[in-house]
Amino acid sequence: MMWNEVLGGILMIIGGFFYFLGGLGMIRMPDVYNRLQAGTKATTLGTFSTVLGVGIYYPPFLIKSLIIIAFVALTNPVGSSTLARASYLAGVKPAPITKVDEFKGGEEK
Repeated sequence: MMWNEVLGGILMIIGGFFYFLGGLGMIRMPDVYNRLQAGTKATTLGTFSTVLGVGIYYPPFLIKSLIIIAFVALTNPVGSSTLARASYLAGVKPAPITKVDEFKGGEEK
């Protein structure tokens, strides 16, 4: 077994673990805002690890995997913040345990 196969496999397993944590966060978190944050962060890291692992395991795909990682790094946070803002403006209430509402007073009228 070559080093790139071992390292690629390890990164893919780490990516799968992050996907698992994202799914667990979607179940365990109390409201849509926490679920968005848990799901986005975990799946972003899971995608980074998995795609980089595939790129290292199969070197001709490495440049494409780096482009995919850059695209995910740019789009995932924007998409999740847009979903959170749309949920807030649609009237979805945070969980009762939420203490700080930084957006309160800043909604569009």
